[in-house]
Amino acid sequence: MFSKACEYGIRASIFIASKSAKGIRVGIKDVAKEIDSPEPFTAKIMQILTKNKIIHSAKGVGGGFEVSNEIQKSIKLIQIVDAIDGDRIYKGCGIGLKECSEEHPCPVHDDFKKIRGLLFEMLTQTTLEQLASGVKSGDFFLKTLNTNN
Repeated sequence: MFSKACEYGIRASIFIASKSAKGIRVGIKDVAKEIDSPEPFTAKIMQILTKNKIIHSAKGVGGGFEVSNEIQKSIKLIQIVDAIDGDRIYKGCGIGLKECSEEHPCPVHDDFKKIRGLLFEMLTQTTLEQLASGVKSGDFFLKTLNTNN
């Protein structure tokens, strides 16, 4: 549903927020490892998130990425999605047509319209703090556990 960059951006934001809540800044290597993303690709995503004021980057010794508790409370999931993918996921056509409307609907228009509405609602109501607190508590995970020993 989301682009790979957006998936990584969401996971990176959640990981950084969960660490920031404990007063820990994280480096790009740690972020890439935790979200299972190539480091150069992760760096590009972090630039986007930093530019859009979702993540804060501190340079130098003791630097790294962080998200203040106040920002975590105010950042909605839709801001991360918009920063990386734009609004096509909750405004565009379900099968990618350039023009799809009530007057000229695509074959999945009516069903996809409902799904888009629910997705938009979830994106606008979910905060970064909510997602990070679930990871911190151990209720949610950012990567699968390797069961092969």
